[in-house]
Amino acid sequence: MKKPHNLLQNNELKPQLLKNAGGGRPLFQRFIKELDYQLMVIPGIIFFLIFCYYPMLGLIMAFQDFQLGNAIIGSPWVGLKHFQELFSDTQFWNVLRNTVCISAFNLSFGFVAPIIFALTLNEIKYLPYKKFIQTASYLPYFISWVVVASIMTIWLGTDYQGIINIALVKMGIIKEPILFLSYPENYYAIAVISSIWKGVGWGSIIYLAAISSIDQEIYEAATVDGAGRFRKIWNITLPSIKPTMAILLIISCGGLFRGNFDQSYLLMNNFNMSRSDILETYLLRYGINLARFSMSTAASFFQSGVNLIVVLLVNFIIRRLDSEQGLF
Repeated sequence: MKKPHNLLQNNELKPQLLKNAGGGRPLFQRFIKELDYQLMVIPGIIFFLIFCYYPMLGLIMAFQDFQLGNAIIGSPWVGLKHFQELFSDTQFWNVLRNTVCISAFNLSFGFVAPIIFALTLNEIKYLPYKKFIQTASYLPYFISWVVVASIMTIWLGTDYQGIINIALVKMGIIKEPILFLSYPENYYAIAVISSIWKGVGWGSIIYLAAISSIDQEIYEAATVDGAGRFRKIWNITLPSIKPTMAILLIISCGGLFRGNFDQSYLLMNNFNMSRSDILETYLLRYGINLARFSMSTAASFFQSGVNLIVVLLVNFIIRRLDSEQGLF
């Protein structure tokens, strides 16, 4: 029996295969032809090199005894000394717990809220009302955290005259006014609720775009088969936006060990500091206030490393559950 030809070992077919793989042109010729597009990428590359990759050279301060005024290269090496000090600091573990807890609550509720909001908004058929709800939900995202923190301080009250206290007392939910921002046990709920309120509308944009790309004939066929509204959402909409959900979940998990600095810094006070103090405020305090640059760099190095591991782990799990999903 005659053996079949191996296409990769057939010298006559190699030039044709290489030509097809290269689109019919050598790589350099394609680059020259698309030069106008390539030049558009150069400013972005320069931006990332200057502001993202070049500052990463400062990470070596985590392994040095760096002092302000000394060159990074000439600072004495101390190895893992600052990491040992960091892990032996009880305050570090407290801020790490706060960061993870707030981020986990935000991920649990804040990730689901835009999906539910997008699904609900998609079911509204009256167009003017739908546009009004969309616009109203987007506006909080563009409000600065300085303004949001001021509003929350007024609503929750630095005294017993906050609008929330007045409303709760009149409705009989509480008997006496509460200084919400003065009790540490209230801070997690305040942080999560304010984050969802500020970001749920903006976070739903991507899901609305994904929903709008679904073929409407599928819904029409489901209607003919007698499927109701919730059955369509469960069997058509959610499976169709699953790739978008997987990518955004991976990206969201990348911030599990990175809290919201603006929110915590502005809502923090001496009473709730045991819960509102997170890694970002810890880095600010050690790096700027106490001028312990190597210590703060070690904490930032640890934070970035753990976030990278979390992203890779979540992406791996999603890949194992569904090989077609995942970010990379």
